Amino acid sequence: MKHYLSGYLLSVFLTALAFGLVALHAASGHVVFAHPFLAAALVAIAAVQLVVQMVFFLRLGARGSRRWNLALFIFMALIVAIIVGGSLWIMANLNYNMTPAQMNEYMINQSE
Repeated sequence: MKHYLSGYLLSVFLTALAFGLVALHAASGHVVFAHPFLAAALVAIAAVQLVVQMVFFLRLGARGSRRWNLALFIFMALIVAIIVGGSLWIMANLNYNMTPAQMNEYMINQSE
Protein backbone atom coordinates (compact mmCIF):
# COMPACT_ATOMS: atom_id res chain seq x y z
CA MET A 1 0.00 0.00 0.00
CA LYS A 2 2.90 2.39 0.75
CA HIS A 3 4.21 1.86 -2.78
CA TYR A 4 0.92 2.95 -4.37
CA LEU A 5 0.48 5.86 -1.97
CA SER A 6 3.99 7.12 -2.77
CA GLY A 7 3.26 6.90 -6.48
CA TYR A 8 -0.06 8.67 -6.04
CA LEU A 9 1.48 11.53 -4.06
CA LEU A 10 4.29 11.93 -6.61
CA SER A 11 1.77 11.97 -9.44
CA VAL A 12 -0.39 14.58 -7.72
CA PHE A 13 2.68 16.72 -6.99
CA LEU A 14 3.93 16.55 -10.60
CA THR A 15 0.47 17.35 -11.96
CA ALA A 16 0.09 20.32 -9.61
CA LEU A 17 3.58 21.52 -10.55
CA ALA A 18 2.76 21.47 -14.27
CA PHE A 19 -0.59 23.16 -13.67
CA GLY A 20 1.03 25.79 -11.48
CA LEU A 21 3.69 26.61 -14.08
CA VAL A 22 1.09 27.08 -16.81
CA ALA A 23 -1.29 29.01 -14.55
CA LEU A 24 1.43 31.40 -13.38
CA HIS A 25 2.60 31.98 -16.94
CA ALA A 26 -0.96 32.49 -18.22
CA ALA A 27 -1.75 34.89 -15.35
CA SER A 28 1.14 37.09 -16.44
CA GLY A 29 -0.69 37.72 -19.73
CA HIS A 30 1.72 35.87 -22.02
CA VAL A 31 0.93 33.26 -24.62
CA VAL A 32 1.24 30.03 -22.66
CA PHE A 33 3.66 28.05 -24.82
CA ALA A 34 5.61 30.97 -26.26
CA HIS A 35 8.35 30.74 -23.65
CA PRO A 36 10.82 27.92 -24.50
CA PHE A 37 11.65 27.27 -20.84
CA LEU A 38 8.01 26.57 -20.04
CA ALA A 39 7.65 24.08 -22.88
CA ALA A 40 10.90 22.33 -21.89
CA ALA A 41 9.84 22.25 -18.24
CA LEU A 42 6.47 20.73 -19.13
CA VAL A 43 8.09 18.07 -21.30
CA ALA A 44 10.52 17.23 -18.48
CA ILE A 45 7.68 17.02 -15.95
CA ALA A 46 5.73 14.78 -18.34
CA ALA A 47 8.74 12.48 -18.73
CA VAL A 48 9.15 12.21 -14.95
CA GLN A 49 5.41 11.58 -14.61
CA LEU A 50 5.71 8.78 -17.17
CA VAL A 51 8.53 7.14 -15.21
CA VAL A 52 6.56 7.47 -11.96
CA GLN A 53 3.54 5.81 -13.57
CA MET A 54 5.67 2.97 -14.95
CA VAL A 55 7.52 2.28 -11.72
CA PHE A 56 4.80 2.77 -9.13
CA PHE A 57 1.67 1.60 -10.93
CA LEU A 58 2.78 -0.68 -13.76
CA ARG A 59 5.50 -2.03 -11.47
CA LEU A 60 8.18 -2.09 -14.13
CA GLY A 61 11.50 -3.04 -12.64
CA ALA A 62 9.85 -5.04 -9.87
CA ARG A 63 10.17 -8.76 -9.66
CA GLY A 64 8.90 -10.45 -12.74
CA SER A 65 10.02 -11.55 -16.13
CA ARG A 66 11.71 -9.18 -18.52
CA ARG A 67 9.26 -10.21 -21.21
CA TRP A 68 6.31 -9.03 -19.11
CA ASN A 69 8.05 -5.72 -18.38
CA LEU A 70 8.74 -5.23 -22.08
CA ALA A 71 5.14 -6.01 -23.00
CA LEU A 72 3.85 -3.48 -20.46
CA PHE A 73 6.28 -0.84 -21.68
CA ILE A 74 5.33 -1.36 -25.34
CA PHE A 75 1.62 -1.26 -24.49
CA MET A 76 2.07 1.94 -22.49
CA ALA A 77 4.12 3.55 -25.27
CA LEU A 78 1.41 2.62 -27.79
CA ILE A 79 -1.34 4.15 -25.65
CA VAL A 80 0.67 7.35 -25.12
CA ALA A 81 1.42 7.57 -28.85
CA ILE A 82 -2.27 7.16 -29.69
CA ILE A 83 -3.34 9.82 -27.20
CA VAL A 84 -0.66 12.35 -28.14
CA GLY A 85 -0.89 11.68 -31.87
CA GLY A 86 -4.69 11.80 -31.82
CA SER A 87 -4.70 15.05 -29.87
CA LEU A 88 -2.25 16.66 -32.28
CA TRP A 89 -4.24 15.40 -35.25
CA ILE A 90 -7.48 16.84 -33.85
CA MET A 91 -5.87 20.20 -33.05
CA ALA A 92 -4.29 20.44 -36.52
CA ASN A 93 -7.62 19.55 -38.13
CA LEU A 94 -9.47 22.17 -36.07
CA ASN A 95 -6.85 24.78 -36.97
CA TYR A 96 -7.08 23.90 -40.67
CA ASN A 97 -10.89 24.04 -40.70
CA MET A 98 -11.15 27.38 -38.89
CA THR A 99 -12.43 30.08 -41.24
CA PRO A 100 -10.70 33.47 -41.48
CA ALA A 101 -13.71 35.15 -39.85
CA GLN A 102 -13.46 32.78 -36.90
CA MET A 103 -9.73 33.44 -36.65
CA ASN A 104 -10.28 37.22 -36.61
CA GLU A 105 -12.94 36.90 -33.93
CA TYR A 106 -10.67 34.65 -31.88
CA MET A 107 -7.74 37.09 -32.16
CA ILE A 108 -9.94 40.04 -31.15
CA ASN A 109 -11.23 38.15 -28.10
CA GLN A 110 -7.69 37.17 -27.09
CA SER A 111 -6.43 40.75 -27.19
CA GLU A 112 -9.17 42.02 -24.83
